[in-house]
Amino acid sequence: MDAEHGSVTEAHPERGRTASLASALGRGVRSGGERARAGVYAVADRIIANAPRIPVRDLETLRRQFPGLGPEQIADKLVAGAVHGTSTVGAGVGAAAMLPAPPAMPTELAAEIIGVASIEIKLIAELHEVYGLRPPGGVRQRATACLGAWAAERGIDVTVPATVNAALGVQMRREMRQQVLRRSFRNLPVLTPFMVGAVVGAAMNRRDTKRLARKVRKDLRAKQIPWSELVPLAE
Repeated sequence: MDAEHGSVTEAHPERGRTASLASALGRGVRSGGERARAGVYAVADRIIANAPRIPVRDLETLRRQFPGLGPEQIADKLVAGAVHGTSTVGAGVGAAAMLPAPPAMPTELAAEIIGVASIEIKLIAELHEVYGLRPPGGVRQRATACLGAWAAERGIDVTVPATVNAALGVQMRREMRQQVLRRSFRNLPVLTPFMVGAVVGAAMNRRDTKRLARKVRKDLRAKQIPWSELVPLAE
């Protein structure tokens, strides 16, 4: 059998090299896939850990900062600020200094995903305040609800306890990782090399944040509670 294999290799050297290359490529793809998956999990876990620490303005604070404006006008201001923020998130800025580079994911990309997620989660939480639909519970419970809303790209139905009080179980982590995975593969081409694609990346972030805001606001408008029915603004 060895003699037969030797004769084949000698007679078809290119075939032997091609087979070896295919085998090596297969091993590399499997290994790369595992590293990429670990990178996605690491970024998703960082987003989950950061969520309760994101500063969220309550309705009273927002009304003071935007005096004389109604819910839709304040919501427009919030979306504009978030869109500006996500479009200017740069690689190597802020979060990159605190983030160990996940396997098979550039530090710049991981930092951008985490930075954009923080801005969008803050936007979702503050939009719920503006529309009178703050999720019940403490800071961690509300952060969990907003994480789920970010992953699903939907508003929170505060009338359904299961959507508010759901723990960070398997399903939510799966949704979070899918969201991170979509953003990773969408942004990776424009970040290689990063500065060459910075303008394109900013445009994509603007588009995606605007789309997220439209979806969330549509859901919230359907269940909006007028300010007159909420606790009056403290003097």
